[in-house]
Amino acid sequence: MTSIVVVKKAGQVAIAADTLVTFGDTRLSHRFEDNSKLLHVEGVGGVSYIGVAGSVAHFPVLRQALESLPRAQLRLGSKEEVFATFSKLHPVLKESFFLQTKEDDNDPYESSQFSAVVANASGIYGLYSYREVFEFKEFWGIGSGRSFALGAMHAVWPTAETAREVAMAGVHAGCEFDKNSAGPVEVFTMKLKKK
Repeated sequence: MTSIVVVKKAGQVAIAADTLVTFGDTRLSHRFEDNSKLLHVEGVGGVSYIGVAGSVAHFPVLRQALESLPRAQLRLGSKEEVFATFSKLHPVLKESFFLQTKEDDNDPYESSQFSAVVANASGIYGLYSYREVFEFKEFWGIGSGRSFALGAMHAVWPTAETAREVAMAGVHAGCEFDKNSAGPVEVFTMKLKKK
């Protein structure tokens, strides 16, 4: 799967991800494919980066689906805006890209079948399959390397000076201990807007 982290610290926001893709027991490293798990999105309010965990099919689908929305609808500057944007995206994923929305017979809502993190100048957010959104105060991670990443980020938090430093510790721990994560690592940082 993956190790993707988002961090907010010292007036900075960072997002980092490994670049390994796996298909069952097969590993497709960055050497053989220009893998990226981070989507660059330009919407209202500026640039956002979205990291996605789940099926490899999500990457081209989400890229195309996000590009199909009018820029005025790409609002990711708050918890509510992330929810609204991905709620508008859900029917597009179903109708244009044939998303299978059922996970379980007792699902309260249709599933979008992926987890994502969003980083931009307004903060860091997590988005889950029923479009539930969380705004994180310090850091978070998704993917199969998440537990390793969270532990590493927790350990370096008190001494790290920047969001980038915390993010790199997290994703490197994921790459070190999770069999489905490997470098090279991609990382993007931006200045946090003052509220």
